[in-house]
Amino acid sequence: MSRDDRIRRPVIATNLGTNRDSTRQHNLSTVLGLVHSMGGISRAQLTRATGLNRSTIAALVGELVQHGLVLESDLDQEQQHGRPSIMIEPSPTTLALAVNPDIDVVNVALVSLGGRVVNPVRFHTVRAPSVTEVVNIVSAVYTGMRTSLPAQHRIVGLGLAIPGLVDSNDGSVIEAPHLSWREEPLGALLSDSLKLPVTAANDAVVGARAQATFGAGRDIADLVYLYGGASGIGGGVISGGRLIRGATGFAGQLGHMHVLSGGAECTCGAAGCLEAEVTREALVKAVGLPQGDIENLEEAVLEKLREGAASQSLAELIGRQADLLAVGLRSIINLLNPSMIVLGGFLRILFLASPERLHKALRAQGIRGEREKVAIELAPLGEDSILVGAAELAFEPLIRDPAGFLRPSVAT
Repeated sequence: MSRDDRIRRPVIATNLGTNRDSTRQHNLSTVLGLVHSMGGISRAQLTRATGLNRSTIAALVGELVQHGLVLESDLDQEQQHGRPSIMIEPSPTTLALAVNPDIDVVNVALVSLGGRVVNPVRFHTVRAPSVTEVVNIVSAVYTGMRTSLPAQHRIVGLGLAIPGLVDSNDGSVIEAPHLSWREEPLGALLSDSLKLPVTAANDAVVGARAQATFGAGRDIADLVYLYGGASGIGGGVISGGRLIRGATGFAGQLGHMHVLSGGAECTCGAAGCLEAEVTREALVKAVGLPQGDIENLEEAVLEKLREGAASQSLAELIGRQADLLAVGLRSIINLLNPSMIVLGGFLRILFLASPERLHKALRAQGIRGEREKVAIELAPLGEDSILVGAAELAFEPLIRDPAGFLRPSVAT
């Protein structure tokens, strides 16, 4: 797919610019948003995508260069007709701090414009960390990161991805049951400690944003991202190109779909929820993986299956979890009618271990027309999608109003 094809649908839908001076903020936002999401785009493509004339694009790009948000680089080598056009790329010196705590690790990373993860740190914990411990860990890691950055780099904010329910207004954690957090002002504590603006959201929701912007769900208008981690299973839903938030911002609790009557008790108080029946912990125990090697869980499971060394209990567990996952996926397909479902975290294992079993289970039930149109894709291995999505929270106000956001001083 050409770069022009990749930007055509979302640009036509939402990002057309205008030549009126009164909408310069909108035009700057449109151009920076395209450069950011594409990871680089030519001036000629910006002109075609936005409907703005070449001189206006040149002026807007020049202003973004002055702000240190984009760079003008080599000529576009993909252009086949006419004069080569200068490429515009996101500046690697503009960064967001991304934080994702979980029951056994606190992930911290800097992410540059364009969605590139820089020097990620996984701080392992022997138990679920407290809010105070998370603040101390992040503060220490951030201090080391900040002091090692060259002077021209700047960190514009912190994006916080939480495995639980979050108040997006103040970044407080309403409830993260696996972490035993309830009504915790984590956003405010981090902001006070780091002197950065903090924005928070559910981890699977920000993962969905990352997949829609940079990953398998790019250019997909109707997408469901289902993520399995140490704290359970969460989801993010994009419908008609927009993230579904719900009346109070808590939409996407897909881990609490009912998949088994009389099943295990869930942290939500119900029984037989997807995240109570399909767990990473069960896979870790079945494969006999030491706690310090959990990052290698997927490789360890698939290697045992390839070598025929998988125990009967492991094979049965994978089959059972895949079947229950299929029950949840059928519900998603029938209720939401997405064109793509992206599986992340340990849910990748269930698909890779038995793709035919999962597809067969999906074919067994469901509405024919809806089922035949949905594609199952896998998110990249690792936590990058969550961290990139968390960074998007911090970048959002910058991209919405580049000049206005940078007018006051920001942490450097």
